Amino acid sequence: MSGRVLVDVADGVATVTLDDPERRNALTAPLVAEIVAAFDRFESGDDQSGDDQSGADQSGNVRAVIVTGTPPAFCAGADLGNLGDAAEPGLRAIYEGFLRVARSPLPTIAAVNGAAVGAGMNLALCCDVRLAARSARFDTRFLQLGLHPGGGHTWMLQRAVGPQAAAAMVLFGQVLDGEAAADAGLVYRCTDDDALLSTARSMARAAADAPAPLARRVKQTLRDIAAVDQHADAVDMEIEAQLWSLQQPFFAERLAALRARISQRP
Repeated sequence: MSGRVLVDVADGVATVTLDDPERRNALTAPLVAEIVAAFDRFESGDDQSGDDQSGADQSGNVRAVIVTGTPPAFCAGADLGNLGDAAEPGLRAIYEGFLRVARSPLPTIAAVNGAAVGAGMNLALCCDVRLAARSARFDTRFLQLGLHPGGGHTWMLQRAVGPQAAAAMVLFGQVLDGEAAADAGLVYRCTDDDALLSTARSMARAAADAPAPLARRVKQTLRDIAAVDQHADAVDMEIEAQLWSLQQPFFAERLAALRARISQRP
């Protein structure tokens, strides 16, 4: 792909880099269109069984995705140029830049390498796991701009950090760096800046190495289980999926490989 989004694929992992540094990777209509197109490509032709070859043209073999930005920012939010005249269709079109990521059945990691502001925070929140460089900055900034949060920002943020920390960030303008974001539970881990992408790729490869249908189904279960209140209901929800996995060829193949390794031990 070319333009405002760079895509590199290796070992089943796609690294999607927002590449509009002059605008600090702000979400514009063209950039959103490229994000949507990239995820459409990843999901339309993924190889559910074979090993892929490294290279930027292997989008059909994507089994996990990393989202990051060209320095100095991760994503500085929505482009403010036309927001003053935006009606609902225009706002929803910009939301697609992160909602398309949220809808993806593929495992996703946000590698936040700089400022994540407003809708840029939404982009990170829409990923399954967030990693942050020490130089990352999480800044909701909506009130400071005279703008109400949008795109499900308050819902996602409260689920990530709880109501008090969400209020501190949204109402009181508190900005978190990478370490503070990890302490608050906003990100899974904070790393040195130069280790961010290698850490993200190592994590993503673990998901990419799993059978693609299984990883997708587990991701869906993680989403669905959030609405379950009782342990017994969770058992009932999971058993159907576990029985399905027992019947799949990939389970038989991996079980046979495990038994073969065990039999070779002295």
